[in-house]
Amino acid sequence: MSSPCHTSALLLVFMALAVAGAEQSEERSCDVIGDESSESQMERALLKKLEPLSHMRFNVTVEKGKTENYVYQFRVCREVNSTSHDYGGLVQTDRQNGKTTVIGRINETQVFNGSDWIMLIYKGGDSYGSHCSGEKRRAVIMISCKRGVTASSFSIISEEREKEQECFYLFEMDSSVACPAENSHLSVGSILLITFASLIAVYIIGGFLYQRLVVGAKGMEQFPHFAFWQDLGNLVADGCDFVCRSKPRNAPAAYRGVGDDQLGEESEERDDHLLPM
Repeated sequence: MSSPCHTSALLLVFMALAVAGAEQSEERSCDVIGDESSESQMERALLKKLEPLSHMRFNVTVEKGKTENYVYQFRVCREVNSTSHDYGGLVQTDRQNGKTTVIGRINETQVFNGSDWIMLIYKGGDSYGSHCSGEKRRAVIMISCKRGVTASSFSIISEEREKEQECFYLFEMDSSVACPAENSHLSVGSILLITFASLIAVYIIGGFLYQRLVVGAKGMEQFPHFAFWQDLGNLVADGCDFVCRSKPRNAPAAYRGVGDDQLGEESEERDDHLLPM
């Protein structure tokens, strides 16, 4: 083989390895059942809402006597074991013999929600043996709203396998991603209060700058309309006196003050006529 051909072959090998490595490094995510064109905007929005949980792993152990001892591993829209390439989003492991069973796969996902919960369903798991007419397993995960908690309390509620069809494993967990957006709308009163406070701030700051920079005022005179606010108390008092007075303004006072006109002049008469002692 010539040198140029050898170099080209090596480049092709390296490119193939790079593409394979990139595919392995990119984790698979949830694929809603049906064609991509049939996915609703609501389903896409819910899957995006669950993205903060995708990097987390959840485990729960179930022991029933000496016959059943299982570990359930769960990931949100990610494979539990990405190296196996089985799309397993929820996997059961028998601790007695190490057997692994896929309960539900992320490439057969259903998702819907309510006011404060999200239901995530993985279908297409490994088939039952003698139960449920040998249909494929499926996992139902109820994610309930709990504010301030990213994710907690993952647990298995029950396994329904006594029916002929539609058997399922039911799990639950708490997370803030299932909570509705908090109502942050301001009331009319709040808007008016904010507007009033803003106008007051503009009035004080703008008036202060005008008085200082344009008029050249100093000290307390920099306050806008300082003379008006200084006399405001008197104006309010005059207004209350005008509105709240209960009798005519020209009515005489109920008492008379003691003035100089009431004292009179000192009598010139002295007690000279009295006999001396």
